[in-house]
Amino acid sequence: MEILFLNPVFKEAIWGGKLLKEFGYEQATDKTGECWGISAHKSGDCTISNGEFEGKTLSWVYENHRELFGNIQDNIFPLLVKIIGAEDDLSIQVHPNDEYAAVHENGSLGKTECWYILDCKEDANIVIGHHAKDKKELADMIHEGRWNELIRTIPIKKGDFFQINPGCLHAIKGGTLLIETQQSSDITYRVYDYDRLSNGKPRELHVQQSIDCIEAPHHDYDGKITVENEGDLTKTTLVKCDFYTLEKWDVAGKYKFTMDKPFMNVSVINGEGEINGSKITKGDHFIIPSGIGECKILGDLTVMASYL
Repeated sequence: MEILFLNPVFKEAIWGGKLLKEFGYEQATDKTGECWGISAHKSGDCTISNGEFEGKTLSWVYENHRELFGNIQDNIFPLLVKIIGAEDDLSIQVHPNDEYAAVHENGSLGKTECWYILDCKEDANIVIGHHAKDKKELADMIHEGRWNELIRTIPIKKGDFFQINPGCLHAIKGGTLLIETQQSSDITYRVYDYDRLSNGKPRELHVQQSIDCIEAPHHDYDGKITVENEGDLTKTTLVKCDFYTLEKWDVAGKYKFTMDKPFMNVSVINGEGEINGSKITKGDHFIIPSGIGECKILGDLTVMASYL
């Protein structure tokens, strides 16, 4: 049984820039905003780059070889991993939960996501939450365009982590590079986009859907981050929620483990080494399948590992 290495999908964006190219992706352009590193979503379906399934899409492998994913019952591959490079500010936005998306978005999943800040400019910040005390005040402030009163901005630094639950108003701001782990959903409701033009026209807004979905008042996520040391491994558990567990592994030497999850998504965010004899380096994305048995990582590297 082989590890599934993936060819990322790159997407240009009005707010994109050179950050993904500077991260090391030669395929990125000067307007690339997103690298979909592990995705079976129809909007960016990665292909397998090695072995028996080389050239097949991840969605095809998931559909036809569910045994590699622990025979989980989800109709679609449940997770999506992106690296986002924001040269400019993203829109002020919110994502729906599963229940709202199922009714209003043709049965789509909702979008719970989380961010780990890979790098950012000095004095960088992001939007997390808002200042409205209830739904009525929220709607009034939105309809009246009182954005400076509404939007809550907080400072960030490299290594910060944020869980973004459905209903949380949020936006990545310019000069930020991050890795995002999320449900496999592409549903985003824009409530404000700075009156920017794309191809000469304002981008579509979703004001009523946003008001429907934004939690008011805002509540910060208060989960605990834990750190464990095991030989040459430092494992930081960033979040455990209903949709995923996300861990950061810092390996300095070697780490052996027995695969006991339905599958595990892995993205290399720094350094280089090998896993089960295959070379891995910064920017690589792969899936460790169910039943592979013992895995051995060698090298000096940091990876993000997510699983159900």
